[in-house]
Amino acid sequence: MQSVYIRANALNPNNLEDSLGTMDKRSLTERDICTKFILPAVKRAGWDEMLQVREEVYFTKGRIIVRGKLVTRGKAKKADFVLYYKPNIPIALIEAKDNNHSVGDGIQQGLEYAATLDIPFVFASNGDGFIFHDRTGRSHPTEANLGLGAFPSPAALWARYRAWKGLDAEAEKIVLQDYFDDGSGKEPRYYQVNAVNAARPRAAGDGDRHRQDLHRIPDHLAPLEGGPQEAHTVPGRPQCADRPDHAERLPPVRPGNGEALDRRQDH
Repeated sequence: MQSVYIRANALNPNNLEDSLGTMDKRSLTERDICTKFILPAVKRAGWDEMLQVREEVYFTKGRIIVRGKLVTRGKAKKADFVLYYKPNIPIALIEAKDNNHSVGDGIQQGLEYAATLDIPFVFASNGDGFIFHDRTGRSHPTEANLGLGAFPSPAALWARYRAWKGLDAEAEKIVLQDYFDDGSGKEPRYYQVNAVNAARPRAAGDGDRHRQDLHRIPDHLAPLEGGPQEAHTVPGRPQCADRPDHAERLPPVRPGNGEALDRRQDH
């Protein structure tokens, strides 16, 4: 009977804070913490669960491990929550821990995942509240403690994102354009999303402000902007025109398949 009361009370957004004193939260699993406390807090802040919230987002398949003739995969990487302002524009990540951890114990792991996914705002939680870390460096202090009822709204985080990228109204329209849908039902990989979202401010006439990006587009991903057949010159190597005709020409550098990139990311 007690468990029924706890679940009903915890899932009511208006009773998030009150529910803390009605249960032994340390007995709950990490998944319970996500379901009973973190997700309700996010929804209460105005995030659309169906359109803006994804849980357990796997973004690598795991490191490829070769031992002799035996090939196995390591543990896949996944984020507990990724929040999107709109599809393919991730702006926040939440890393959860069970209540036997402190509220900020997941922040370092969250920062590592956010660096890979190029997400500017990172949160950690154990169900008692949130630690907020602003990777853009525009918040002072960079980290702050938030109560369960103080999670920022989509509009609030998007305003921070716009200020960080220096987007005016016209540039924002370009950045918010939907991706082309070829009807295959396949979603772009995270590195493709990173490349496109990094290029959009420049396409919007952002000038030198693109230098504020956390990461430049890696050289091996640059062809994604111009199409899969666009040749790409390897920096630091002489051009073909500068060498004799009989010299070996370097092949264009293009992104490999998903598994090869996973192996590079999971070193």
